[in-house]
Amino acid sequence: MRIVRVSAQPISFAVPEAFQVSLGIGRTVKRDAVIVKVETDAGLVGWGEAHAARAPTAIAELINSTLAQLVTGMDALDTEAVWQRVYRMQLASHGAGAAAVIGLSGIDMALWDIKGKHAGQPLWQLLGGARRAIGAYAGGIALGFEPPDALAEEAAALTARGFGALKLRMGDGIDNDCARVSAVRAALGADVKIMVDANTAYDLATVRAVAPCFEAQDVAWLEEPFAPHAWRDYQAAAQATRVPLAAGENHYTRYDFERAEADGAIRIWQPDLSKSGGITEGLRIAALAARAGITVHPHTSLTGLNMAASLHFLAAIDNGGYYEADVTRYNPFRDALCSPVQVFDGAARVQPPTGAGLGVELDLDMLAASGVIAGPGYV
Repeated sequence: MRIVRVSAQPISFAVPEAFQVSLGIGRTVKRDAVIVKVETDAGLVGWGEAHAARAPTAIAELINSTLAQLVTGMDALDTEAVWQRVYRMQLASHGAGAAAVIGLSGIDMALWDIKGKHAGQPLWQLLGGARRAIGAYAGGIALGFEPPDALAEEAAALTARGFGALKLRMGDGIDNDCARVSAVRAALGADVKIMVDANTAYDLATVRAVAPCFEAQDVAWLEEPFAPHAWRDYQAAAQATRVPLAAGENHYTRYDFERAEADGAIRIWQPDLSKSGGITEGLRIAALAARAGITVHPHTSLTGLNMAASLHFLAAIDNGGYYEADVTRYNPFRDALCSPVQVFDGAARVQPPTGAGLGVELDLDMLAASGVIAGPGYV
């Protein structure tokens, strides 16, 4: 079964002002995604999501103009060979770096969708896993820079839905960050896990300043205090606080994670399957983490394609942690573009889909009508 066509479509939606959230990288005004379609000579079609990387048209153009030509004609079931060809031809020499890995991620996800459909099995089964309930924390673009009392109310509403863990957005100054964490802890009590995400807005001095507060409030992890490759800062921060450091959504391929393992500073790994090299590379990263005694909590992206892939992945690895539930209040690409993926029980657990492949159906009319919006997603 051969690949006959690969195509990528950038899509966007504007976020209404009432649903905009401020966080360490700005206020979200639009959301973007890149949908990848792989067609075969047997008539099977696979779908994947490549992260938009705040440059959706650039990612789609790289896939359509370069990566598609590299893989057309190859065996659609030989995901390893496809991965290695793109790596060798586009990344190993004179490549486009992270953008090429992101594009490859979308293609790889679509090929795994095809593999599952060809076998008549959901991806978790194809990967040797089992369909089981996976614990989720409340994440996505939510719990941002609100007044502490309002943030505590939003957090309490999420725990009332069954979430026993949630993630707050940091990066609004030391006093504001500490006030928000303290207010949420006071409102929720000691049993709820609180994680914090600085979205790379901190420097080392800020980490040292917030550490006593985060430790006193029993913060479960501090996510991305720095840019992903600020390796020395991560090492220094790990010595400055007892709060575990988390990162990975902006690390690409197993090679970045090999450096993280060697340094030993980042103990919570969060690869994004639409960014870090797809499912093929995600499995390698998970195996590397398992050897190092590290639990993997994948970062989720915008559409149900990535969300489903993350659930299948978690159901198939033995060191899987939380599923990052997207509790963003407004996300039509989660709610309308894709068939429902996030179906929670009363304890905020979710199971992977049962359909073959990713088990996700797309509204093709909505996809065709979804254009791309120019401009930055955060201001």
